Amino acid sequence: MIFKASIDVMPLEALLDPQGKAVTGSMKNIGLPEIQNVRIGRHITLTVEAANENEAKAKVEDACSKLLANPIMEYFRFTIESA
Repeated sequence: MIFKASIDVMPLEALLDPQGKAVTGSMKNIGLPEIQNVRIGRHITLTVEAANENEAKAKVEDACSKLLANPIMEYFRFTIESA
C-alpha cells in the first residue's frame, strides 16, 4: 500500500527562533501588532510504501528522527493517510 505523510518540523519552544522573531517584529509594520510569537518551521510531504499504516508510521518516524529533523533543535509531528 502507498501512504502519504504530512510532516511538520518546528524549532523547540525553548530555543530562539530568529526567523520567527523577525516576522513577529514586522507584523506591527504592516498593521498587525496583535500577531505575536511567530514560529517558523518546515512542512514536508512524502509517500511511503508499506504493508500497513503502522509500518508506514514507523518508517516515517525513522526518517524524521534520522534525517528530516534535528532532535537537538527541532521537534516533529506527522499524519499518515492512504494515498
